[in-house]
Order: sequence, then structure tokens, then C-alpha cells
Amino acid sequence: MPPKDDLLSFIKESFSNADIKEGSVVVVTSKIVAISQGRCVKIGKDFAKPELIKQEADFYIDKEKISGKISTLTIKDNILISSSGIDESNANGYYVLWPENPFEAAKQIQEFIKKECNIGNVGIIISDSHRVPLREGITGLGIAYHGFYPLRDYRGKKDIFGRPMKYSQTNIVDSLASAAVFLMGEGSEQMPIAIIEDVQGLEFTDKDFSKKDLLKTDMDEDRYNFFLKSNIWKKGK
Repeated sequence: MPPKDDLLSFIKESFSNADIKEGSVVVVTSKIVAISQGRCVKIGKDFAKPELIKQEADFYIDKEKISGKISTLTIKDNILISSSGIDESNANGYYVLWPENPFEAAKQIQEFIKKECNIGNVGIIISDSHRVPLREGITGLGIAYHGFYPLRDYRGKKDIFGRPMKYSQTNIVDSLASAAVFLMGEGSEQMPIAIIEDVQGLEFTDKDFSKKDLLKTDMDEDRYNFFLKSNIWKKGK
């Protein structure tokens, strides 16, 4: 049987009521959410990682076409990520997959923390590490969120010279996830939860973003659509 921990009990043990203030954002790494769901596959002869990656991917590029690289490039849940987000570091002989229904998981965590800490507003981000194309090093992104609007919209506002802004929106979720992933680390830090306080300008809400993810961009409208829609991609399983 794959490992399966009680996530909410673990979160409760990780902080006291004084640790989470009203208006905070709690960032939880996707790995512990996936483990709590039993989304782990024992590494062995019965499960080949390349096939597991294709099974989990929405789209993938054949590894033979990625010269000199170890990871398979994939799109999963409308996110460009390597290896469908599958991780085997710090996993004790298992492949850890991405969580199922991460938006629902974020909602459950938020409702639990609100009740346990007796607070009205708290945001949740489920985070993961990833690499930005043409940039070296690991940064962070949010694969799901709940409790606040994910974008800061500047459209229609004026810049410092009075020029109306037409396109700019700040991605709050990935910005905060990057800071949290930096703090949580990639090695033996054993810090799967981070609390961010005093974030200016957050607009809290209990809206369900699983039905309409405001960070999701249609592939036809994305500025990199010429790459995302090229014939090198294959449909996953």
C-alpha cells in the first residue's frame, strides 16, 4: 500500500492558534497533499516512469526529441511542467504524483484552518517547484488556490505618466508560491508548510475557482501558442 498520512491532523500539529493571523496565506507543498491522497507509486519493475509520466500528462513531448535532457516536457492541468509533476526526491522509494482535485483540497484546508484558528479570512496555495524556460534554477508556482482572488488587475488604471494600462495583471498565486518554495527549500529542510503574513491588497473570497481558474489561459490565446500547439506534442492518457 502507498503511504497515506492524515493531512489535516498534520497541519494542526504544525501550528498553534497564534501562528496563523487573520488575512494570512498558508502555502502547502503539493507533495504532502498527494501523499495524504495515496497518490504514490512504488518504484520498481512494475511501473516504468516514462509510461507513468505519459499516463499522468495531458500532453507530452517524446523524450527522444528533447536533446540532452533528463526530464520529459509535459502539460498537466494547463501548466507547463516537467514529468507531469512526478517527484521522487525525498519520497523513500516512491514516485509522488500531483494531487487529485487540488482546488478541492485547498478548499478543505482553508475551511479546516478557519475553524481551528477561529479566523474569517485566510488564503491557501498548493505549491510545487518548477523551472522557468531559459532560466536556471528552481522557483515555485501554485497548482491550486482558495480563499482569495489570484490576480491583481491593473487594466484601466494609469501608470506613473498617466498612460492607461491595457494588459497588466499580477499573478499573486505564483508570486507568493515562489517566495514560499524558496523558504521551504528543495533538500532536507523538511518544511512543507509556509505562512505568509501582511500581503498588501489581497481580496479575500470563498469563490470556487475550480470551475473557472482565473489563472488559466486558453492555449489559442496564449502568447506562446505557436509552441504549445506545434505538432511535437502528443496527447497523454
